[in-house]
Amino acid sequence: MSTSAQAMSISRRKFHAIALSSFTFLVASTLLLSHSKFSRGIDELAVLFPGNEVAEVEVRNKFSWNAVEPSETLEWHRCYMKFQCARLVVPLNYSDPSGEKAAIALTRLPSSSPPGSTEYRGPILLNPGGPGGSGVSMVLRTAELISAVLGPQFDILGFDPRGIGHSTPQVSFFETALERQLWGSSQGSPGVVNASTDGLARAWAQSIINGQLAWERQPDVLGHINTDQTVRDMLSIVKAHGRDKLLYWGFSYGSVLGTTFASMFPNNIERLIIDGVADVENYYQTLWSTNLIDTSKTMDYFFTSCHAAGPDICPFYAPTPHLIKANLTALYASVKARPVPVRTATSYGLVDYSHLRRTIFTALYKPWAAYPVLAHALAALSQGDGAPLFAMNDPPKFQCDCAPDSEETEFGGDASTTILCNDGDDISGSFEDLEEYFEDVMRKSDWAEIWAGIRTSCVGWPHKPKTRFRGPFEANTSFPLLVIGNTADPVTPLWAAKKTAKGFPSSVVLTQDSPGHCSLSAPSVCTQTYIRDYFVNGTLPPPGTICPVIGTPFTSLGSAPDSNDRQEVLSNTFSHRFSGDEQAIYDAARKLSLQYDIRPLH
Repeated sequence: MSTSAQAMSISRRKFHAIALSSFTFLVASTLLLSHSKFSRGIDELAVLFPGNEVAEVEVRNKFSWNAVEPSETLEWHRCYMKFQCARLVVPLNYSDPSGEKAAIALTRLPSSSPPGSTEYRGPILLNPGGPGGSGVSMVLRTAELISAVLGPQFDILGFDPRGIGHSTPQVSFFETALERQLWGSSQGSPGVVNASTDGLARAWAQSIINGQLAWERQPDVLGHINTDQTVRDMLSIVKAHGRDKLLYWGFSYGSVLGTTFASMFPNNIERLIIDGVADVENYYQTLWSTNLIDTSKTMDYFFTSCHAAGPDICPFYAPTPHLIKANLTALYASVKARPVPVRTATSYGLVDYSHLRRTIFTALYKPWAAYPVLAHALAALSQGDGAPLFAMNDPPKFQCDCAPDSEETEFGGDASTTILCNDGDDISGSFEDLEEYFEDVMRKSDWAEIWAGIRTSCVGWPHKPKTRFRGPFEANTSFPLLVIGNTADPVTPLWAAKKTAKGFPSSVVLTQDSPGHCSLSAPSVCTQTYIRDYFVNGTLPPPGTICPVIGTPFTSLGSAPDSNDRQEVLSNTFSHRFSGDEQAIYDAARKLSLQYDIRPLH
């Protein structure tokens, strides 16, 4: 059997998004505020370009990845109107390159300059985070905006890492979407692991079952779903383009991928940006204990910016930031004592303590997109109306897609668990050890009642040999890294960016003075200009550079509901500050911050 046919025969598992544990519920809820499905409802022909030949693939209603035959060379199909898609055959296990195969799904927005021209600069590979984020989806949603920042001379290229999305084999702990739904529904999804007296114990028990199911269902696949193998896929993608060196921009968990790539293949870097940088050693130790260093700063920014905006713009306003915080504390106590029932035209549920905490934690990732909405929802909740708050975190209702050609790939929770548990050190399965860990991280941050679900998801993971690359995370790279961190990032503190940069001589840390997760969470012409200059010219910002952002979540253009007149005034105010190029960068950066498409580190 040919390698392409072998990869084509890989089973596609179909599954629907459903929260499996406190960890996976957090992942699902964090995606809801800005999630669109560009793969739906597109009626087009996808065109394949192998050399000078053109072949057409019929597509009914939407682009079908099943129609794209995997190949050891990049054979691009026209897809999703403006984009091109391919499936690249790679070894499932790079230690056995002639063995079983995987197929990596790629989507690109092509450069306006054809390859081979003097203007063409190559493909910039993106990773939106996770683990479990879909690079294909990120490109479909943001590539045109990113191209507006970086310039048309680059392909903007995304890939679904192995086990995820449209790449095959997909990871699934369950035989059917219905099985996953029933298991999740029967066990509940606490989100906040201590929201009930038995919450931590139930999360522990459920993780034990999930680990057993995972290795029963896919024993020959799961061992090869990890960061080491994905990094090797990235190098395979580079070489399939006829190049030797990587152009890369990785966010959140994408910083783990980028740091690992730089450590494994230091001579294969043309440009490499890690943005929203995780403590990579802590990640590989399965500790997850240094992420919340700056979370309280992000929350405090909500209080101070709401107060500064005033009652006309921030509905949750109080005379001092301290009083705004006190009012939120009172809401926590209120919904814990008496959850608020919600029935809308399309949905229903409860706003309880867990729901409120999850929703607020989600908002911390993307203040420009979420803080104005959150302020409105909290004000309504304080008056007994839970509908706006509920709508911020209302997962789509389960629908069983039984079509024979279904390509349900919306959620990578199983793959996320697989990657982070395979990557990390084995941890004890003892409930008593989990209790001790939980008490320790709660002493550091009360947001650990959500964050601890990540490590909890690995307590039932079988202890397998850890033969893949696990450091050291340092190298003399062929080109210096650009390392970016925000001053108030809720889950990847600036401290971690500075720590990581020390392992790579000549790398530079660029600080963005803003709350939120990764640089795209707030509009900064300064940051995005340095990023463009790095990719285009290879220039780095001076060490110690701190970039400001434009406005606040409550004064940034387009952020507040029902404020068209004010937005027009602000637009005129901001415009005169910029040159033509700067205005274009600002416009793109603002839109990126408002639609925010980074998969949370989890």
